[in-house]
Amino acid sequence: MGDENRSRVLVTGGSGFIGRRLVRALLATGADVTVADLRAFPDDAVRSVVGDLCDPAVVKAAVSPGTEVIIHLAAVTRVLLSIDDPAGTHALNVDATAGLLEQARLKDVSAFVLASTNAVTGDVGRTVITEQMPLRPLTPYGATKAAGEMLLGSYAACYGMTGCALRFSNVYGPGMAEKDSFVPRLMRAARDGRGVQVYGDGSQVRDLVHVDDIVSGTFAALRAGFTGPLILGAGESVTVNEIVAAARSVTGADIPIENVPGKPGEMPAVIIDISAARALGYKPEHDLKSGMATVWPEFSEAAI
Repeated sequence: MGDENRSRVLVTGGSGFIGRRLVRALLATGADVTVADLRAFPDDAVRSVVGDLCDPAVVKAAVSPGTEVIIHLAAVTRVLLSIDDPAGTHALNVDATAGLLEQARLKDVSAFVLASTNAVTGDVGRTVITEQMPLRPLTPYGATKAAGEMLLGSYAACYGMTGCALRFSNVYGPGMAEKDSFVPRLMRAARDGRGVQVYGDGSQVRDLVHVDDIVSGTFAALRAGFTGPLILGAGESVTVNEIVAAARSVTGADIPIENVPGKPGEMPAVIIDISAARALGYKPEHDLKSGMATVWPEFSEAAI
């Protein structure tokens, strides 16, 4: 990020799960951070712009003069929600991204980071996903992220800004109490003595990456001034059944599973190549079990 101690950074979605962790890390470097979100960031050291990024006035207020870096995390991230509401997904994931990019151009922002996804490639079976694969998304979520990547690429090419699309795999870690993805469902089931539903037979392959590794990967991309798509993940493929087994081991709970039919848009396998990120100095620190152990305390302590 250059000299981080003088960086002025806007983080959209900064009050969310990944955003809170990233903003804390930025503050630790001495950065001047603004958060744009539907709720204020819980720290007076951060300037909060509260509002919907689909409102151009909110976007304009968020990108203050002197902003050097925009990290755009705010998005519709749930695949099934995108299928139910494709228009709303487009409004936030594409229109708001376009508005932010235009403000970045007008206010001479030097670097723009977009949180993207490996879902932009669609279902490639068990083929290893790289940054060079064509974009063939299968859902409105994947399609809107692909559109955001293309907009970012065009602004980077035409206006000289650094534009990096970070393609996250499945992110987990502390701060997931409000989330409804698979890891917090497992944690709540362990805490409450319940079971969880597993789509199909649980043989689907996933890459789960710890939120702190996502933060370090974001910093690595910024320091390198990287432009283009960059895959961030653990670089380790595990099955859904293995994720359940890790949760059982960490929590000591039985966590019974109920196998149910799969949902539309679910990819049978996500196997990624993180060599491009490693070349920038990215080094994931957590494996599945050590990472899961960082999630369990906030759920188990909530039961006390």
